[in-house]
Amino acid sequence: MKQRTIAKEITLKGVGLHTGENVTMKFVPAKENHGFAFKRVDLEGEPIIEADANYVVNTQRGTNLEKKGVKIQTSEHVLAAFVGMDVDNVLIELDAPEPPIMDGSSKFFVEAIEEAGILEQEQERDEYIVKDVITYKDEATGSEITIIPSEEYQVTTMVDFGTKVLGTQNATLEKMTDFKSEIANARTFSFLHELEMLLEHGLIKGGDLNNAIVYVDKEISEPTMKRLEKAFNKKKLSVKPNGILDNLTLHQPNEAARHKLLDVIGDLALTGTRIRGKVIANKPGHYVNTQFAKKLAKIIKIERRNKVPSYDLNQTPLMDVNQIMDMLPHRPPFLLVDKILELTDSHVVGVKNVTMNEPFFVGHFPGAPVMPGVLQVEAMAQTGGILVLSTVPDPENYLTFFMKIDNVKFKQQVVPGDTLIFKCDLITPIRRGICHMQAYAYANGKLVSEAELMAQIVKTKGE
Repeated sequence: MKQRTIAKEITLKGVGLHTGENVTMKFVPAKENHGFAFKRVDLEGEPIIEADANYVVNTQRGTNLEKKGVKIQTSEHVLAAFVGMDVDNVLIELDAPEPPIMDGSSKFFVEAIEEAGILEQEQERDEYIVKDVITYKDEATGSEITIIPSEEYQVTTMVDFGTKVLGTQNATLEKMTDFKSEIANARTFSFLHELEMLLEHGLIKGGDLNNAIVYVDKEISEPTMKRLEKAFNKKKLSVKPNGILDNLTLHQPNEAARHKLLDVIGDLALTGTRIRGKVIANKPGHYVNTQFAKKLAKIIKIERRNKVPSYDLNQTPLMDVNQIMDMLPHRPPFLLVDKILELTDSHVVGVKNVTMNEPFFVGHFPGAPVMPGVLQVEAMAQTGGILVLSTVPDPENYLTFFMKIDNVKFKQQVVPGDTLIFKCDLITPIRRGICHMQAYAYANGKLVSEAELMAQIVKTKGE
């Protein structure tokens, strides 16, 4: 699938839930591979904070990010809206540290995205496909998040608040295309005892009964009721039979579990990539969500660094061994490339079938045959030689010489029976016959060696 951004800028206004500050927020289209980022236009230099799990500094009342002293509070509802609406790249401009709370859900953000329109971009989306079970558990609370392989991004939340007014609830999103209709309007909520503490510390200045569901889990004294009426600017408050303060009507009986699901989607957006897998979250919260996001982001980074490209070894090669010998000066037993699968202006892919008949196995090592690392580097260089020699009309009249080898790493042994796949990518354009490339060698679905190579082709004497 292609990456997507919004088609035009759009502005929303409101107040921050915890700061009570008026906020103007603007969604701005962003280029490919930009991802999600927040821009504080109210600060000098208009600093940008990327939506990155590594910038999470606390999760006490939402997912709060900080980079070089610049903060963004309660980022999750906005991020969930973009993931739910299948948007990859956007810049979120704010003139305050906190997005507007609106009604406590993602509903208004989703509507703004729809109004702005969605634009498909040229570059393909880099999606992380879950192949193994990944789990994070917070031993202190018993909260646990697991992700398992699935054909698409799915989320299930299971919550247990341990109170009579709001007991055990579950919610599931089978398809992200259902986010708008099933999850987006699920509002944030609080228990009365939490609300009292927040009010005492002045930490919920932007709250009112239109953006937070308040579950009453204790008896309310007359002084407390008066204080709540003042805080919410209401003449009269009451507790309804469903245990909710005032007359706010639930959108769904399990709205609390649906909001927790919304939070999971928003927090996991901090991995920085799209996910294809099923998330199962038991008693999720911002802390366990973001810890899992950090763990998942680290796994994704490692797998991308060691990512093994997939090639059809049964396809008709672009060049067979005879065509390779028409271009390269090397000959057996020192020709270390059997066929070329791909060749463009910037990269080449070659194959070497390693057999026990290789002459170097006689002495390296008797009884434990291992392909020498230097010959793996030589084989990568020969593959790269095809790339550079393809730029001249008479490659048979040139020789290729090493100029430099840097950052060589050997990660796995290569033994008889292995099929080596070499991939060489240009680091800089070829100039004056000099080729500077990053080379990788793969076998058995793993990276076995890598090196940064520089070589030059020189015309043979007498030609």
